[in-house]
This record gives sequence, C-alpha cells and structure tokens, in this order.
Amino acid sequence: MKKIFVLILLFIDCYAALAKLPDTLVVHENESILITNNFFTQIEDPGSGLTIQDVLKRKDFIAVKSALPALKISNPVIWLKVIIKNQTDEANVRATIGSTVIDKFDVYTTTGNNNILHFEPEKPDSHLSYFTAKETFINCLIDVNTVKIFYIRIQSNYPNVVPIKIYSEDEYWESFNSKNTTFGIFAGILVIMMIYNAFLFFIVKDKSYLFYVCYVFFLGVSQGIVHGYGADSVSLMLMNNYILPATRILLWVSIILFINEFLQLKSQYAQIYKYYRLLYITSLLPFLFFLLGYSNIGYDIISLNAIIVSSSLLVMGLWLYTNGVTHAKFFMLAWSLFLVSVIASIARNKDFIPYNDFTSNLFLFGVVLELVLFSVALADKINFYRHQNNQAQFLALKIAKENEKLITEQNIQLENKVLERTKELLESNKSLMSLVSNLKAAQSQLVETEKMASLGQLTAGIAHEINNPINFVKSNIKPLKLDFYDVFELLDRYTAIENQNPEADLFKEPIEFKQKIDIGFIKKEITDLLNGIEEGASRTAEIVQSLRAFSRTDEVELKPADINKSILSSLVLLRNIIPYYIEITPVFDKLEPINCYPGKLNQVFINLIHNSIQAITEKKKHEKENILIVTKDYPENVSIEITDTGVGMTDVVKQKMFDPFFTTKGVGEGTGLGLSIVFGIIEKHKGAIDVKSKRGKGTTIVIMLPKTLT
Repeated sequence: MKKIFVLILLFIDCYAALAKLPDTLVVHENESILITNNFFTQIEDPGSGLTIQDVLKRKDFIAVKSALPALKISNPVIWLKVIIKNQTDEANVRATIGSTVIDKFDVYTTTGNNNILHFEPEKPDSHLSYFTAKETFINCLIDVNTVKIFYIRIQSNYPNVVPIKIYSEDEYWESFNSKNTTFGIFAGILVIMMIYNAFLFFIVKDKSYLFYVCYVFFLGVSQGIVHGYGADSVSLMLMNNYILPATRILLWVSIILFINEFLQLKSQYAQIYKYYRLLYITSLLPFLFFLLGYSNIGYDIISLNAIIVSSSLLVMGLWLYTNGVTHAKFFMLAWSLFLVSVIASIARNKDFIPYNDFTSNLFLFGVVLELVLFSVALADKINFYRHQNNQAQFLALKIAKENEKLITEQNIQLENKVLERTKELLESNKSLMSLVSNLKAAQSQLVETEKMASLGQLTAGIAHEINNPINFVKSNIKPLKLDFYDVFELLDRYTAIENQNPEADLFKEPIEFKQKIDIGFIKKEITDLLNGIEEGASRTAEIVQSLRAFSRTDEVELKPADINKSILSSLVLLRNIIPYYIEITPVFDKLEPINCYPGKLNQVFINLIHNSIQAITEKKKHEKENILIVTKDYPENVSIEITDTGVGMTDVVKQKMFDPFFTTKGVGEGTGLGLSIVFGIIEKHKGAIDVKSKRGKGTTIVIMLPKTLT
C-alpha cells in the first residue's frame, strides 16, 4: 500500500509539474511574439534581494492568471522564466519592453557548463534614429534551431502590466522604425498645435490659448518619456520617480487651467468654480507621495485622478451645453474621446483589456483626435467672440443713430428755449447789475464800518497806552527838578566862595553839604530818570506807529511787508486788553517780506487774536492760559498759526463762523462781520484759512499766504 501511495504522489507531483510548464516561445523569421501567460512562469521578489544564483535554485515558479506580467504595489520586482526557441536566420533574438514605466530590465541565461550570461539593454545605433528610446532591445544570444531558458528580471515602482516582445532581427528594426515614425507624426502634430495656438494667443490675448499650449507641451513631453525619448540624459530611477510624474501632474493642472479659461467658469459660473477648485487639490496631491518616496502610490493616485478629473470635466461640459453654452459641444465631444482613451489606457495597464498594437497606441490616437476637436472648439470660440463683437457694434450703431435723432430734436427744442431764456436773462441782467453795484457799495460800507468799530474799541486802549508813558514823564520831572535845585545851590555856594578870599574854613561847609546830598547818587538818579523819559517816549512812538499801520489806506496797492513785524504791531495795539493770566507766545520762523495788503493783514491779525482773547476770558477758571502764534516758511507759501486755550467751538459754529452777521456774542458786543471780513481779506490774497476746534479744547486757525501775489 505504501508503494502504491508513493507512486500516486509521484504521479500527482509530475502532473502538477507538467501543468506548470509553459509553452515554448518559438520565434520565426520576420516575426514578433508578445510574451503572455502561456509562455512564462514567475516568482515574486518583494524585497528586491534575489540574485540570479538564488533564482536558478528556485523550484516555485508559478503560472499567473494575468495575460501579461504584472507589477503590484506590494511586489515591485518579478522574475520571469521563459523558454525560447530560435528558428530565425540569426544566432540571437531581441527582447523589448513596450511603452510603460520600468526602472530596470535584465535577462539572464546559462551555458552548457553552467556559466551565467547577463544581457543588459542596448540602444539602437545612432544612424538609425536620433531619438534615444527607453524601449531599447536586449540582444539574447541563442543559436539557430536551439531552445534555451531565459530568466527576465523586471523592476518598477509603477504598478502596471509589462508588455515584453520577442523579435527576430529584421522584425525588430522594422517595428522600431515604424514606432519612431508613428511617434514622429504624433510629435509633429503636437508642435503644429503649439505654434498655431501660441500665435492665436499673441493675437487674441486669451489665456485659454496659452494654457492649451502648456497642456499640449506637457502631453508631448510625458508621452515622449513613456515611449523612451530622452531617457539617456538622466537615470531611469530619476526619470520614473520624479520627472515623469511631475510632467503628468503638470499636464493635468494645465488641463484644469485651460478648461477654466475656455469655459469661463470663474467669471461666469462662480457656483461651479467653488467645486472646480477641488480638482486642483486632487491633481497636486500625488506630488506629496513622490516627494516622500511612495512612487507606487503616487502613480495610482495619478491614474485615479485622471478618471476623476476627466469625468468631472465631462459632466461640467454637459451641464454648460444644456444651459446654452454653444462652444461646450466641441469640448464635450473632444473630452469624451480623451476620457475613453484615458480609461482604455488605464484598463490596458491594469490588464483589464488585452494588450496589442491597437491598444498600445490607443491613447495617441485619442489624443490626436481630441487635439483636433479642441482646436476646432477654440476656433469656434473666436467665431463666437467675432459674432458677439459684430452684434455689439450693430447694437452700438443702432443706439448711436437713435441718440443722434433724439439729440437733433432736442437741440431744436433747446435752441427755441435758449432764445426765449436769453431775452429774459438780458432783462434780468440789467436789474442784477444795478443790484450787484448796490451790494458792492454796501459791502464796502460794511467793511469800513467794521474797521471803524474795531478802531473805536481800541481807542480807549490807545489813550491808556499813551497816558502811561506821559505819567512816566510827569512823575520823573519833579524829582529831576529837586536834584537840579540841589546842584544849583551847590554851584551858588561855590560861586560865593570864589568871590571871597579863599580860606580853609570856608571850604568846610560846602564839603559837608556835598557829602550830605551825595552828589554821586544824584548823578545816577538823573541818568535813570532820563532813561525813563526816553523809554516812555519810545513806547509812545511805537503805539503811534502801530496805530498808523492799522489805519493806513493802502489796500489798493500791493506792498512788500514783513509778516512777523505785522503780528508784533497788532500785539502792541492789543496790549491793554490782554489779561494778566494770558501768556502770548510768538514763535517766528525767518520770513522774507511778501507782497500783500499790509493794512488788511493787520486787521486780520487783530480780529483773530482779539477773538482768541475773548474765547479765553469766557472760561470760568483760568490755568496756564496761552495764545501761541507760529509762523513757518514754505517754498511757495508762508503760514500763520494762532492757537488758543479758549472755550473752542462746536461743529455748527465752525460751519457758520465766516457767514456775515453771524455771532455768538450778546447784543451790542459784536456785529458778526469780523470773521467774514477776515475770510474776504484772505481770499483777496489768494490764500487759505483752516479752522481746527473742539468745544472745551481750544481753537487753532491756520492761514496760508502765497509768496508771489501779483
């Protein structure tokens, strides 16, 4: 029984072994064969640690269900075992990997004495193609009519199926040249599209053309990398893990930007655009995984994002078309083709549909048709703009004609009304001229009245000021006379002594008298008294001069005047009405004389300073009261700032303070013309006056006067 059981086990084991044996791949002349699951068995190498020596010892090669060798996220390296028979005329066959993302591709075999032969990818001769394709061949040495076992190692972080073809020598070159020709046509179409749309962008200035050029550029670069063009400039790891994914991500970003501009989502459909912005996030998300080193996950997200973005854009295009956006129909048709080609490519890479010459180039075919339709859509958009422009011009012309007709009719009516109104205005003008003359005369009279009122208020003060120095003189005259009497008496006694015979006793009395009256003190007192008299006379002259400056009648003629001196003269005239608790602080900049009406400016300064004094005296309590007068020199103007610590003004008073006859004083205390006259004088000087005031916090009045008044 044991022998029978052992025989049964051996039979089952042999049957299983025979069941796992793949078919022999026979290569004939002018033939190429795709390695499917009928021709290979495989083992997985998740840790990437197996060597060819380890693989030769393995007995666990198994058949797979997928039609083509497949790489997974959990299994980035696989080993294939293929039996090949060479029935060509050459002692070698060529193995290539189709358009997919592969990091490494090696072929091994053994010789009769168990030596290991390692075949690495070779590049086509430069005279055959100036492209350097990643789909280069591996020259597998195998004698004619000989069968040999080959071990193929494939490594990639991109989980997809791996199409491997075995070619005869002649068939390889024919296929290679055919692929180059096909991709060359594809590249030529892309270049033409880029140049054409770049030209339109510079003419139309529509960003959708610029983003379309970017989309076509990144599409061409990504397909060129996948088909192996330019792979010799950098390593495959750098190309597959960074450059290719970056190109694909930028491709989808440029698509999203292009669709946004083409369909005007942001400006015309804000509600859609809020959700549309999520597509930017999904497109840029794979960047994070590639930077962190998870290339396999990043590629899966790119594939998933391609389906999400394509489907979302197709739904948006359908919605826009149903809502009357006519050029969205070309977009829908083009994007449908693109979506089909994207889904078909992903399905081919995931082994959902068979891999053949048609499906391998399906994406290129779909892209070419899509680009043509997009170009038609952009051209239709130009026609749409042109139609809108023509409609706008026609409408504008129609409106212009209507407006012209209305304007003509209105002009006729206006001319008639103007003639009627002109007659009325001529009659009104005559009465207004006489009224203006009367008003000017009344204004001049009011100005003079205010000036005389100011002079009347100052008369008592001026009399007081003149009286002080006169009293000074009177009080000093009497002591001065007494001193002179003493001197005269002394002189008389000296004269009497001279008439007599001089003796020593006679000098005693004059000397004693001289000491008694203190002749030195008398001299000093006489000097001080004379100085007092001189000071009083000077003050009298100063008051008189200021009075003359105020009352001068030179308002018609411009004269150079020193603003600082004018302010000081005004202060002299106001001296007697300034209470002891108010400090006047002049801070003067050095000013050159300016052309002005000096008398009128004196009137301005007196009015404003007098108002500041009254504003302070209205306060119930007085502490550190001050009137600050500051002059400043500017390139074109001079400024005078008068700041007081008075009661201030409300906004209502500030708005009306320059109105004629407006006053806040009681009956008989003011006429309400002072500030109105001040405003007129400043206006006559082509200057400006500004008031800053708050109730209870004082007032600042700033006057700006031009330096070159003519």
